[in-house]
Formats: sequence, C-alpha cells, structure tokens
Amino acid sequence: MKNANPVLALTLLAVWAALVGCGRGTPAEAAPSPPKGAAEFFPIAVGGRTVRLQLAVRLPEMQRGLMERRDLGPDDGMIFVYERPQRLGFWMRNTPTPLDIGFFRPDGTLAEVYPLHPFDETRVASRGEELQFAVELNQGWFREHGVRPGARLDLDALRAALRARGFDPRRHGL
Repeated sequence: MKNANPVLALTLLAVWAALVGCGRGTPAEAAPSPPKGAAEFFPIAVGGRTVRLQLAVRLPEMQRGLMERRDLGPDDGMIFVYERPQRLGFWMRNTPTPLDIGFFRPDGTLAEVYPLHPFDETRVASRGEELQFAVELNQGWFREHGVRPGARLDLDALRAALRARGFDPRRHGL
C-alpha cells in the first residue's frame, strides 16, 4: 500500500470502526422471553415443601394430565389450574403411575387428598364445590411429608409460573 491515499485509508478505518461498534451497546430493554411450554416444571411449595410442578391450564393439557407418564421424580407432579372454583373430578385413564391428588381452595388451602390408582377409570370427585386447583404427586407424597388439609399452596409461585407460561393469573382468580 505504498501509494495508498491516506484520506481514503482513514475513511475506510472510520467506517470499519463504526460498523464493528454497532450492536455492542446495551439495549434499552431486552426482548421478552417466549412463554414456557406445558412440559416445563416450576418450583411451587405445597405445605411448605417445594415440589416441581407442570401446569395444566388449557383444556388439552388438563385432558392429557399425566397419562402414560412413568418418569416422575419423587417431588414432581402437575397442577391443574381452573378459572373459577368448582367441584373437581379426576380419573386415571392411561396413567400407569400411582398418584395422590390434593384439591385446593381458591385461597390456596388444601381441602382434600385422595389416592389415584393406575389405569383406574373410576372418577374420584371432590366433596367440596369451591375448589380451584388440583395437585397430582406420586402416591403417598402428602402422607410422607405430613401435608394435610389446611396446608397451603404457594400462590405467589403459582402466579409467577402462570406468567412464565404466558397466562394472566387474574383469569385464574390470582
């Protein structure tokens, strides 16, 4: 570059520096993360003990539940989140894993716990009619951890999990 024009060289250097510098600044606001999917586990305390729960919010997720699942960890399960309080009922169609189900009131208080047996299609219905959340965990979990009616569900963690899934917690009474 013996005969190179110094003005041209400086201009090219300035353009290169400007291009390299682009995109290095801190964005004013990071792009929002896409909503997490139905297979995601969220830490939510049940009776003061943190478990990992998948959220069943949409009707197809609720209908599928834990069908065909054999891979639940000792503190893994699913929470079914309804938009309004109601009487709840579950069965175990195509579900090989023995489970317990806990029915919770809108304020997060555990009201009832029942065992669910593999492949049993007999409907297990709540006695109460003002229930909004159902938590399925491995059979014996509630007893083994001393979680009895009156225990609490961590509604703050549930709100955060709903937001992470892209749902408005207010639609679910939270």
